[in-house]
Amino acid sequence: MTLEEYQKQVDNWAQTLEKPYWSPLSQMARLIEEVGELARIYNHKYGDKVKKPSESPDDIEDEMGDILFDLMCMANVEGVSLSKAMNKVINKSLTRDKDRFKKKTKD
Repeated sequence: MTLEEYQKQVDNWAQTLEKPYWSPLSQMARLIEEVGELARIYNHKYGDKVKKPSESPDDIEDEMGDILFDLMCMANVEGVSLSKAMNKVINKSLTRDKDRFKKKTKD
């Protein structure tokens, strides 16, 4: 599916609810909560924070999915096309930032 199709699917689901989307500030807080959950997983996996034995297994895929879902909700409310946003950032990487980072050397 394309990003547009996912955004539409999220909107179709949201429109079945009495209040389809939370207020923008609540959506931002939700996104930050989900990013925090992903950060916790990364801290357990790569950082110095030891996971408690009582904590459930980490699921990076689920947390990334939650982040994408929340971002799509925000984009829908704001009328933002995430496909256009991605095209812009990729273009920026290929043009403005093309010489910004050290390239691999050929063997």
